Amino acid sequence: MKRTFGLEIMQTALNGKVTKISVGLCLFLLLNGCVGTKYLKGDEKLLYRQKIEVPRHFDQAGLRDIYVQKANRRLLGLPINTLTWMYYLGLGRFEKNHSWFIHSKNDFIRKRERKEKKFDAKIAEAKSERKKTNLQFRKQQKIEDINFKIENGNLPMQWGEKVSVYDTSAVKLTAEKITLLAFNRGYFQAQTRTEITEKKKRVSVKYLLSPGLPFTYDTLFYRVPDTAMLKIIKEAEGDSRIRMGDRYDQKTLTDERDRIEILFKDHGYYDFSKQYIDYQVDTTYGHHHSIALQLTISDPAQRPYHKTFVIDSVTFRTDAGVLDRTRKRQSVMYKGIRYNYMEDEYSKRILSQRVFLKSDSLYSRDKTFATQRQLANLDIFKFVNINYDTSGGKFIANIFASALDRYSWTNEAGVTVTQGFPGPYYSLSLKRRNIFKGLEIFELNGRYGFEGVAGATDFQGVYKSTEANVNVSVTFPQFLLPLGKRADQLGRFNPKTKLLVGYTYTDRPEYQRSNVTFNNTYTWENKRTTLYSFTLTNLQIIESTLDPAFDQLLTDLQNQQGNNLKNSFKPSLVSSMIFSMTWNPLNYGNTQRSSHFLRIQAESGGTLFNLYTPYFAIDRGLEIYKYLRLGVDFRRNKVIDQRTSVAFRVNSGVAYAYGGSTSLPYEKYFFVGGSNSVRAWRPRRLGIGSAPPPLSTNPSSDGIFDYRYERPGTILLEGSVEWRKKLFGFVNGAIFIDAGNVWTFDQIAPADPAEPTTAPWASQGNTKFYFDSFFKEIAVGTGFGLRFDFSFLVLRFDVGIKVWDPARPVGDRWVLGNFRFTGPYDSDREPIIYNIGIGYPF
Repeated sequence: MKRTFGLEIMQTALNGKVTKISVGLCLFLLLNGCVGTKYLKGDEKLLYRQKIEVPRHFDQAGLRDIYVQKANRRLLGLPINTLTWMYYLGLGRFEKNHSWFIHSKNDFIRKRERKEKKFDAKIAEAKSERKKTNLQFRKQQKIEDINFKIENGNLPMQWGEKVSVYDTSAVKLTAEKITLLAFNRGYFQAQTRTEITEKKKRVSVKYLLSPGLPFTYDTLFYRVPDTAMLKIIKEAEGDSRIRMGDRYDQKTLTDERDRIEILFKDHGYYDFSKQYIDYQVDTTYGHHHSIALQLTISDPAQRPYHKTFVIDSVTFRTDAGVLDRTRKRQSVMYKGIRYNYMEDEYSKRILSQRVFLKSDSLYSRDKTFATQRQLANLDIFKFVNINYDTSGGKFIANIFASALDRYSWTNEAGVTVTQGFPGPYYSLSLKRRNIFKGLEIFELNGRYGFEGVAGATDFQGVYKSTEANVNVSVTFPQFLLPLGKRADQLGRFNPKTKLLVGYTYTDRPEYQRSNVTFNNTYTWENKRTTLYSFTLTNLQIIESTLDPAFDQLLTDLQNQQGNNLKNSFKPSLVSSMIFSMTWNPLNYGNTQRSSHFLRIQAESGGTLFNLYTPYFAIDRGLEIYKYLRLGVDFRRNKVIDQRTSVAFRVNSGVAYAYGGSTSLPYEKYFFVGGSNSVRAWRPRRLGIGSAPPPLSTNPSSDGIFDYRYERPGTILLEGSVEWRKKLFGFVNGAIFIDAGNVWTFDQIAPADPAEPTTAPWASQGNTKFYFDSFFKEIAVGTGFGLRFDFSFLVLRFDVGIKVWDPARPVGDRWVLGNFRFTGPYDSDREPIIYNIGIGYPF
């Protein structure tokens, strides 16, 4: 019996009636929001459009945010001010005494009065001061929230925009800011003029910047009386932000000032600050449009030189804040560090590896921060503070740490989605810190959840996929390797060893699968930008129980095509070694600045089996795999302005079975399609190559192809570009283009060429990857979507539309004009794909 849920909802969400209602609602919003001028008063005019024109060579970064007055946002560039209409809709209700749908100001005032009376009564009845304090705090929060709404209006007012009334003074200030921006970038003779165009009370403003020729650095002088400091600057000139021949830039000078301050603080100058650094610019020196720059470091007022500070001693209090007068505080010297504690709980050897401050060494800002960071990475201490005591003519480094709770429980419930439709999950975790007094972390966690997925043999239904797992792990804050004294030098890289034993059970419509895992993983970091992971041993024992229909399908594939995917579901022993690198230098995903992300993972399966034959597994009927697998995932998010960004992704992979192995473990294949992949195809249904799926037996309902079967490949290539825009409130929009496919190393041919469409996997077409023609087989999809950003959760809805379908015959692959929101479908009418996701796709 098939286990389905939510099928009727997903199949009827956009029927004819809903479509008509949606179109009518959109027309209503457009017509009501199209005239922004109707909200003007008297002689007021609407600031309709602004534009800054600069020469092609001029860097346009920051220009979008320089306007003193913003024009109202328009829908798709059309003269439709929907957000303005939204604001005044809310304002109209806000100023009334009562509104049944949108709150008025009086509604909020009455609500505030009710809340005050309610909390005042509770506070009066409270018997303890603690409860009174808690109630007063909650009252303050509630009242502040209501006061914010009284001051800023109801929700439509907060999401919408006031009409932008044209202001001549704002235009003048904007022009001045543009000129100043150019000046700060080395265009000292820049001028900005404006062109004003008015039509039907709508004003368009064009700012034309004439920057002139830039001034460039020609000569750099140092005026540093202290020869030791001058020597430090000279030795680090290779890292300078100022280069001869570069254009003058005020930001570059600011960055250079910050660099020099950090440089001196890393060489013992504890009380040095950038206020001692000054620049003098001479534009009359040398050639025309060239600059002579003098960097001056002045002496402090209290003495005629800058002092270097040498650490006299280092103390480490591991239980800061603990007061127990019944016990005496102990003091122990270990490797030049004096430890103070009530109870000897932690390994001083491990702690010393992560303290980089040494007696008789110069103060270093970098080592101070590194010590604080690496001690925090232990997940043992609640906080780690480091300060320096300069009293009494000494310079003492004091480290204070306060311990986290030894035991901690974590409960979490939420929604997850991996390849289909969201489903709930619940997880429970127990953590025991410092279990062996070597700062180890013991964890016991379990997770249970399910989600909606399309079956591997059917796409008509949405089926429940259940997954449950339990894991036991111990993490050691060091490498469990015989490194000797070299281990003391690795603390800066946050070395860890994790031993894990786990059990996972998966229940899908086609199969039930259990997986017992043991792995030994080493992790370390480099400069907080790169994370490395090496799994020396990853052993898995996999058992599978197949649905009879799915089992028969796999048998037919093997008999008719020589496709050995069935071997992936045999009882098996999988042994592998995995190395991965994650490079994330700019905190990928932040909305403040552009960032990028790279992950590379290489895996060797069955490596140990090349050295010996595991007869113990073979005798028990376990399948043995030998394979190589490589994956590369690159992402970039380019921030255009505060409301707009463009995200890119390129994901690739290759997997190869060798040494008598004819297939991979099922989890090691590559799949394309779904909400985090090429969204114009159903999850895991795109490919292989140009080989088409079987023809649908009901094309009017399903489209031309039968997408019941998953399409696993051993070569993956996919990419996406997504334009993201903040619309209003917590609602964001996106337009995207996805492309990709999977291939195999060898051609999968139909068993009977006379009946090419009877085989559900590859039949007609090519499945093998060819360097000279693979690009013709890359599927392309496009679409649009909405993202609801609730800060703690991003809910995503995407509509995918096929553009280029390599499964169709040559000459008939362009299908963009064939999409339809509703049926009936045929060979010239393609259904669109609806995707639901949690978080951003990449």
